[in-house]
Amino acid sequence: MNVVEPGPARSAVLLPGTGSDDVFVRSVFEVPFGALCVRAVTPRPVPGPMLAQAYLAALDEAAGDGPVVAGGVSFGAHVAAEWALANPDRCTGLVLALPGWHGTPGDAPGAVSARAAAELVRSRGVDEALAIATDGVPAWLATELTRAWRGYGDGLADSLAAAAERPAPTLDELSTLDIPVGVATCVDDPVHPTTVAEEWLKALPRATMCSTRLDVVGVDPEALGRAAVLAWLRAGGPG
Repeated sequence: MNVVEPGPARSAVLLPGTGSDDVFVRSVFEVPFGALCVRAVTPRPVPGPMLAQAYLAALDEAAGDGPVVAGGVSFGAHVAAEWALANPDRCTGLVLALPGWHGTPGDAPGAVSARAAAELVRSRGVDEALAIATDGVPAWLATELTRAWRGYGDGLADSLAAAAERPAPTLDELSTLDIPVGVATCVDDPVHPTTVAEEWLKALPRATMCSTRLDVVGVDPEALGRAAVLAWLRAGGPG
C-alpha cells in the first residue's frame, strides 16, 4: 500500500500579540508568505478572558481544510506553539516572532507590562491609559497601540490580563515539536528579550532563528515576517 505524504501547507494562521490585532500581524506576514504562495490567515481578536481559546478555535477551523503552518507574534506565538503541541498531525511548521516567556509567565517583562496595562485600563479608562502607554514611544508604536487597543472595546483589560497570565509551552514541551520552526527576534526589544528566543531555539529540535530590530520594523513591518519566514525555510519548511 502506497502512503501519500501531505503536500506543503496552503495556509499559514498567524496570531497577534498581547493587545495587538490582526491588522498588524497581517502587515508583518502577508507579503512574506505570499511570496511562497501560502495564504496568510489572520484571525481578529475576540476580546475578553477567552481570548486564547478563540485563537485556538480559529486554528482548528483553518486546519479543517488540511494541515497549516501556525505562528504569530509574542502571545500569538505562544498560542500557536501550544496548538501545535496538541495537533502534531495538523501543523506542518511554526513561525514564532518575539516569544516573551516559556512556562509560567512569572516576572517576564511582557507579562509584567500586560498586567500593568490591564490595571491601568481598569483604573483610568482607555483614553488615559493610552496617553500614558504611548508617552515617549516611537510614533509607529503609538499608532499601533491606539488602533489596536480601541478595537478591543470593553474587553481590553480582560484580554491583556488573559495574555499576561497564560503559560507558554515549557522548554520540555517545545523539545517534542519535530517540525520546522522559524524563530524571529528583535535584538533591541526589552519586552521580548532575545535571550528568551534563544532558549526557545535551543529547545526546539528543528529550528533556526533570524533577527531584526524594532526600529526597522517601525518603518518596515514585513522585516519581522521576513525574519521568521526565512528562519522557517532554513529549518526545513515548507515541507
